Amino acid sequence: MGRFKSIKCADIEIRLHSEKEMSQSKVMRAFLDLLLYYCFSSAAYSSLYSSSCQLKGQFHLNGMHKTGDVILGGLFTVNFISTDPDLSFTSEPQKPDCYGFNIVGFRLAQTMAFTIDEINRNSNLLPDVTLGYSLFDNCAQLGIGFRAALTLVSGQEEQVTLKENCVGTPPVLGIVGGATSRRTIAISTVLGLYRMPLVSYYASCSCLSDRQKFPSFFRTIPSDAFQVNAMIQILKHFGWTWAGLLINDSDYGFHAARSFHSDLGPAGGGCLAYTEILPQGDDPAEVRRIVDVMRKSTARVVIVFANNFMINLMKEVVRQNVTGLQWIVSAAWTSADVLQTPHFMPYLGGTLGIAIRRGEIPGFRDFLLQIRPDLHHNNTDGNSMVNQFWEHTFHCRFAPPPAGWVEAGGELCTGQEVIENVETDLVDVSDLRPEYNVYKTVYTLAYALDDMLQCEPGRGPFSNNTCAHLQRLEPWQIMHYLEKVNFTTTFGDQVSFDENGEALPVYDIMNWVWLPDGLTKVQIVGEVKRSVFKGEELTLDEDKIFWNFESKQPPQSVCSESCPPGTRMARKKGEPECCFDCVPCSEGKISNTTDSMECTSCPEDFWSSPQHDHCVPKKTEFLSYHEPLGICLTTISLLGTFICVVVLGIFIHHHNTPIVRANNSELSFLLLVSLKLCFLCSLLFIGRPRLWTCQLRHAAFGISFVLCVSCILVKTMVVLAVFKASKPGGESSLKWFGAMQQRGTVLVLTSVQAAICTAWLVSASPVPHKNTQYHSGWIVYECAVGSTVGFAVLLGYIGLLAVLSCLLAFLARNLPDSFNEAKLITFSMLIFCAVWVAFIPSYISSPGKYADAVEVFAILASSFGLLVALFGPKCYIILFRPERNTKKAIMGRGIGS
Repeated sequence: MGRFKSIKCADIEIRLHSEKEMSQSKVMRAFLDLLLYYCFSSAAYSSLYSSSCQLKGQFHLNGMHKTGDVILGGLFTVNFISTDPDLSFTSEPQKPDCYGFNIVGFRLAQTMAFTIDEINRNSNLLPDVTLGYSLFDNCAQLGIGFRAALTLVSGQEEQVTLKENCVGTPPVLGIVGGATSRRTIAISTVLGLYRMPLVSYYASCSCLSDRQKFPSFFRTIPSDAFQVNAMIQILKHFGWTWAGLLINDSDYGFHAARSFHSDLGPAGGGCLAYTEILPQGDDPAEVRRIVDVMRKSTARVVIVFANNFMINLMKEVVRQNVTGLQWIVSAAWTSADVLQTPHFMPYLGGTLGIAIRRGEIPGFRDFLLQIRPDLHHNNTDGNSMVNQFWEHTFHCRFAPPPAGWVEAGGELCTGQEVIENVETDLVDVSDLRPEYNVYKTVYTLAYALDDMLQCEPGRGPFSNNTCAHLQRLEPWQIMHYLEKVNFTTTFGDQVSFDENGEALPVYDIMNWVWLPDGLTKVQIVGEVKRSVFKGEELTLDEDKIFWNFESKQPPQSVCSESCPPGTRMARKKGEPECCFDCVPCSEGKISNTTDSMECTSCPEDFWSSPQHDHCVPKKTEFLSYHEPLGICLTTISLLGTFICVVVLGIFIHHHNTPIVRANNSELSFLLLVSLKLCFLCSLLFIGRPRLWTCQLRHAAFGISFVLCVSCILVKTMVVLAVFKASKPGGESSLKWFGAMQQRGTVLVLTSVQAAICTAWLVSASPVPHKNTQYHSGWIVYECAVGSTVGFAVLLGYIGLLAVLSCLLAFLARNLPDSFNEAKLITFSMLIFCAVWVAFIPSYISSPGKYADAVEVFAILASSFGLLVALFGPKCYIILFRPERNTKKAIMGRGIGS
């Protein structure tokens, strides 16, 4: 590959012999590391041995240069092909010749030159610094690319005089380049060791995101991982869950395939029907096999992630007439004109492709039209790239021409030719995509340098709060500012880097339109991008998309038809996860969407519909105010309350009459109030149970009935005391049953029940309970008592007081008629005890709401028994026999006569 480069420092000499390309990357890296180690350490050695380093030879590279205060390097593919050098080593290897001029690569190099000129004219950006550039052609060869990178890093001075402290600015502070991932990986591996920034405009391999391996790498093109994700977003948008994948045999394809296999399922819910590697060479049998797989597959969508090798495949597709496919292609050949021909468009029409973001660069076309050749191109500082373009465009040669050129009728280039007079793709700026990336890349370096120069002394980011200086600038210092770059282009795109050196990604979505006249148009139909605040966004204008199908609609591409609601997907054994059977959901489970992987259980209060596609509320059961039984019990409860109020009103109105005043009228009033509370507490057992009603119902019931029975008990004891006091010598017994003692007794007896209720509520409070044991589709709302012991103690205490009252009243039943209220008490307590004795077995055996109904019935029955038995006769005398409501009549015959 031409001459070698040798650096000799005193007694140390290291020679790098050129080779076409090393096959083992580890050997290459170790060898180049050794070279750069000596290159960058030569000053240290020279301080020991001599004061200068001699450049024994140079890499003669096709390039383009401009001087400046700060130089930026650039690597571009201006030629596609290079000659193989003579490696017999019988003579000095010669410089390889590059040919196969690439107009796009040259335009990329010119984009960088234009951008630097634009920055130099911008008074707001780097106002006191002039940028220059050194751009080299890598000839699409890794070896030449390495030569160019090393030349940019180490410089081309034939002799370097070393200062005592080895200070100074390196030849370039950053490199724009990396047209392919393969060459960029190799070059960035070495440059990263010395933190030399390499900002790529085209290397998209996701492997370059590894910050440990490539610490100084940045890029303005999205990584292939985002490109894969963009394709997955398109698949998801159209519901394509079954697709084939074609990749080329390189890191570009392998990394993409790995991303598809890992991300397609989780992100898009799809899977790959097949993954095929396109052969690099001419392998008709393998191509035929791949197309046969495509033809037999049920997948109607084909994803192509390749940057070449498509022509042979498409020829076979045409030969086998494989139609009805929807193609999704990567950015590498979205704009490939070679495939957009009438021969292929019947098969490729409607293709959706990912493309680098198109941008606009004002003034760029005028700049291109002003390009002029360097008539001294043999000078190593000349712009040989421009001269090569000139010769390619105008079909001429600069003097001295090749032997026989003039004799064969060839023309000599004068440098006065006019670009506008010829047709050239150079000045076509209608679709600037990689050029726009170059434009952004140069600006990132410029903004980083500008931010660095804005540093205030004493407030810098480096050690001891120092700032970087232009005269002693190191590439790693630029790295710090590159990581913080954040600006917006004139086209409106924000540029900043994440922790992996990735710029905010954005892609255009293209569509191949096959026009009626047989021509092809590639149009933008959407975009996919990631922003800082909104995350990833896919935007598609579906009305603009051309579909190459009779229906003019997007195709269906699924392995199995979607499972309808009410069923779940059951994967077929040995097949991809997109291939499945549909199995109905079981009772109590539903799937309300298509393609459900699992049937979901309905919430606790719901049950599955007959179609198992949605949950419906379970039928509920509780003693409701709206059902006949609840209405009846509520009416009776309110009636009892009303009667209590009426009786209380009657007693208050006739409170001075003897029958009311007899046997402590205050206890009668308190008894009526307690009976009223008994009637009202029954309402707490009606309606849907809630925490407060469950806690209150039994406490209110227990305390109300204890208050009632306590009043009756005290009344009975008063009757006995009065009878005893009527006998000679028994007057002293009444002092223990005065009004104060009666109230105190009632209060103490009621307080005991209140304490029982409090202990019960604190230790094991009743709570609402949803009982589903009776029927799976029903919810029976009930109150769980919490503590059976607490409930039993509450009832037992009421029963104890009731039995005691009944016994005392029974003992007083034969007293003289003047005191025969004891008979009424006895009768009422017999009714009370009978009701509650019958309640216990009925309550235990009654399910659900009927248990509450039984308890309400017992409360109402016992309350009415007490109300009627105790107050019925008195109300009768007050209202209908007032002549008996006298002291004489009461003392003579009693109320029961």
